[in-house]
Amino acid sequence: MTGDSIQRSEDAAQVNAERTDVERDDETPSETPCTHLRGEDLAIGYPTTEQPVVECERVDIPAGEVTALVGPNGSGKSTLLKAMAKQLDPDRGHVLLDGAAIRDLGTKELARRLGLLSQENEAPGSLTVEDLVYHGRYPHRSFFESVNDEDEQAVERALELAGVTHLRDEEVGNLSGGQKQLAWIAMVLAQDTDVLLLDEPTTYLDLHHQLRVMEVIRTLNSERDVTVAVVLHDIGQAARFADNLIAMKDGELYDWGPPRKVVSDELLRDVFRVDADVDADHPTGPHISPHRALDD
Repeated sequence: MTGDSIQRSEDAAQVNAERTDVERDDETPSETPCTHLRGEDLAIGYPTTEQPVVECERVDIPAGEVTALVGPNGSGKSTLLKAMAKQLDPDRGHVLLDGAAIRDLGTKELARRLGLLSQENEAPGSLTVEDLVYHGRYPHRSFFESVNDEDEQAVERALELAGVTHLRDEEVGNLSGGQKQLAWIAMVLAQDTDVLLLDEPTTYLDLHHQLRVMEVIRTLNSERDVTVAVVLHDIGQAARFADNLIAMKDGELYDWGPPRKVVSDELLRDVFRVDADVDADHPTGPHISPHRALDD
């Protein structure tokens, strides 16, 4: 038994294309191929909007790295992520995975390469965590094919990585908000994709579970070279955990690059309307000291 949100999550996962080796900083080729996601000449809107909500000439989600999309409410972060995940068809432009247009790829083919965790997820309360995580294996089986050893191993890895092994027999309806979010993340991890897109995975979570989610993302990236794009409201967390930031304002890309390059007093003022000091040399990444909200 599955809920509408499970079906949406299954339909959301996408993308298959040729793998390419990624060069490390020391110019040694990676043993694990990674996947590069790119948008070109994009104009993205909704059926209810006359004009595009997001427009950008090019946006890159580099292979084997964690990229955070940051910006104020309404800046277009989630809209852009939906287009990159084939949840929205751009009015103009293309989204490419290693050079292949994702619009030309079938749902299951896409789902073997790209996983998406949306903002809102619902499942029948009686579903156990383990059963939920097994739904992530659907792209790897035919309709009548039963669970095999590979599926079981993938589910075990996902439960362990998300830190919810001890909750495997718990019903989803009995979990706290943070536990539910980790269970959904485990489901997407069980999909075993090269690319993972997460839309505000830490929203409404307490600080403990926010950090747990971000640590899972970093572990997944460092141990398996998964390419990650994550929408975050907390620019401080983004600066600490991400390799790259994409800062958005009014549906456009304001700046892009490593956190120490992007996060600045000017960015906080122009994009977030906050007067703040930024210590770019802080050991864990740019450290932000906000002072006051600026008038719009």
